[in-house]
This record gives sequence, structure tokens and C-alpha cells, in this order.
Amino acid sequence: MSYKRPIAIDLFAGAGGMTLGFEQAGFDVLASVEIDPIHCATHEYNFPFWTIICRDIQEITGSEIKRLSKIGDRSIDVIFGGPPCQGFSLIGKRLLEDERNVLVYDFIRLILELKPKYFVIENVPGMAIGKHQKLLQKIFNKFSQNNYKMETNYQILNAANYGVPQNRERLFLLGCQKELTLPNYPQAISNNFPHKSVVKNRYSLPNCPTVWDAIKDLPEVNNYPELEKKDWTIVEYGAQSNYVKRLRSLVDLDNDFSYKRSYDQNLLTSSLRTKHTFKSKERFDKTLPGKTEPISRFLRLDRDSICNTLRAGTPSSRGAYTSPRPIHPITPRCITVREAARLHSYPDWFRFHVTKWHGFRQVGNSVPPLLAKAIAMEIIKCLDVKLIKPIAQYPLSKEEMLSFNMSQAAQYYGVNSSLIKKRVRKNSNK
Repeated sequence: MSYKRPIAIDLFAGAGGMTLGFEQAGFDVLASVEIDPIHCATHEYNFPFWTIICRDIQEITGSEIKRLSKIGDRSIDVIFGGPPCQGFSLIGKRLLEDERNVLVYDFIRLILELKPKYFVIENVPGMAIGKHQKLLQKIFNKFSQNNYKMETNYQILNAANYGVPQNRERLFLLGCQKELTLPNYPQAISNNFPHKSVVKNRYSLPNCPTVWDAIKDLPEVNNYPELEKKDWTIVEYGAQSNYVKRLRSLVDLDNDFSYKRSYDQNLLTSSLRTKHTFKSKERFDKTLPGKTEPISRFLRLDRDSICNTLRAGTPSSRGAYTSPRPIHPITPRCITVREAARLHSYPDWFRFHVTKWHGFRQVGNSVPPLLAKAIAMEIIKCLDVKLIKPIAQYPLSKEEMLSFNMSQAAQYYGVNSSLIKKRVRKNSNK
């Protein structure tokens, strides 16, 4: 039995939801690859002791990933990631030939080059529906021909079944080298998939925190004028649920092997206010919990239920459309990035880009850390390693990285700023 932390690589890393979940399970994610320089900067801020590689996955090799990180010649225990999922999405057309689907093949290429013991592919449920099942069969065949096997009885997991107060389904494909044992899918910690309770349109889930469990201690941002111009301030928090105590590192969890970060417990971050018109606030106020406001199409959260799926919207290269943001259950306004992060199971030390547009995209594009952790813990069992909790605390990186615009972030990583098309700003005072 080994006492060393196993090594992982995150492909399509984004801000780092899966990286964090695997870290919490006990992995050292020594290399993460992400094409968007702004996401890279956020990732580096939160994981300053590992390497973020700002590159197009189509233009990088396995040997380069090893050389650019601290992996060197060491063997890799797991590679994980979620190739961009819009081409498989159930929203809109599902096209097998969609250009965004080809990135799956580069994911496979890097796995075959780097030869990890295990791998995890995360995607939207649409990848397993209709014509896309042909693509899944191609993936299974490709790995089978190259000394890997996969769990063909794949599962779609809901984050709400793993302690996340959000109804969010994702497909997970698990694979390993043929001589190894496939990991199990994690057992749900709640009893069932969210079901309608006797109160119409409300969802209940045993052992799952509610919206109010996740955000009730957060102060009302409208009481802080400074949050109109910046995304942070010093506050006093209210009474905290057990769920929030875990996110704020106020309780010691036996199965949390993440590295501790140094941060000010009185700091409220990622909380830039949204300016709504008087009419918008009137409409929000009249919207009942669990109902959709008819003009904006925003759902008003029910404090005693769980959140609907938080979506990212489209990237700047595809119109920069903002995805509908939930309405706060008490105050007639959209939720903040921090409130979204709480509903996604991010700890409070984790920070996002200072703008609401990038911040919400970083949350909505990511796998909830607690869901990623549940998957990662099953792989830890297969690796048969003895984990030791880290003792040291680590500072986060430079705060200015969180406010980089695209040009600044591209210059920081030495890449072309046109790699990601510029955002087309749109007026959104709904």
C-alpha cells in the first residue's frame, strides 16, 4: 500500500471544479489544461501550487503536458475532464458532426499518449441519447483496441444525490487499463433522485441541503453599496448550516484531503451586485418560489427546495448569451456568483473572475466539486493508497489575476488574445 498522493491530470479544466473535487479526495492534480486564458488565471489563483497549461487541447501532446508540469517521468493515476458539451446538449439541436464534438477524440488521444491507470469522461446526458450512442460505441471500441476497458453500463449521476443542493445531471464514463479493476459508481448519499413532494412543484431530497441551507448565512448584498463597484467586502455572516460549515472549513471532515488555503473568514467575495430596473424587481417580487418569471424566464428559487441546474450560457465565440440566472428566494434580485458557488458546493475560499459574466460561466461550466469528489473517492479505493491529511496552509495566488481582461490574461500566459473571441456586450437589466 502506497502512502504517496496519487497523480492526476485535468483536461478542459475551466476554473477547476473537478480539480478541486479530486484534490479533496486525495489526488495531486499536477497538470490542468485549459484554452481560455481568463479561466486559466482563475484556476491558477485557486491552485497556485500546481500547473495550469493555457493551450488548445488539439495542439498539445502528452509529452508536453509532462514536461510543462511537475509530472516528469512519473506514471499517472487518473486523467479526467469534460470535453465541451454543447454539441451533445439536449437544448437545441444535437448534431453528431458538431465541431465541438471532435474534442472528445483529442481527449482520447491524450489518454492513449499518457497511459493513465484510470480515466473519467464527464459530459451532458445528451451524449448518451439517440445518434450519439454511436459515438459512445466508437469510444468504447477505440479504448478496447488500446489496452483499456470501460464500464459500458454507464450512469448519469445527479449532483443532488451527493450533497449538492442543485438538480444537475451529468454522464460519467469510467475506464481503466485492462489488467486493473474498474471503479464503481459512487453510491448516492440521499435516498432517491429528487422527487415532487406534497407541496406542488417543490422538490425534496433526504440528506441533501436546501437552497436556504446553502445561502441563509450570506448577508444581503443590497445592504452594501460598495458591491456595486467591486465584488468583495468585509461582512459578518449569519447562522450557518452544517453544509456551510463544511464549505467554510469550520468542521474537520475525515474524507477531506484537500490542501488548506489561507483566507480571511470575514471576507465576502464574488458578490458584485446586479442592477435591476424597478419594473424587473416588481416582477421578481410577484413571482412565487419555484415558479418562472414570465418575461425574463428566470426561476425564483424555493428556499426549502434545491436549485435548478445552473447553466453557463454561451461563450463569446458563440454570441455571449447569458444563461437565465435564478431569482433569490427572499430578495427580488438575481443571485450573486457567490450564492451560485454555494449552490454548486464550492468552498468560500474559492474565488472567481470579478465580473458576473465570467464568474457565472465559471460556476455553470464546472462539475460541482462534491460530485467530482464522489467519483474520485471510488478511484482512490481501486488504487489502494493510504492518504494522510495535509497540515500546512497555502496562500492563494495574486488577486489581480481575477480581474484580468482577455488581453491581459492572454499576455500573462503568452498566448494570442484572439484565441477566444471577444465578448459582444449586451444590455441585461431584466
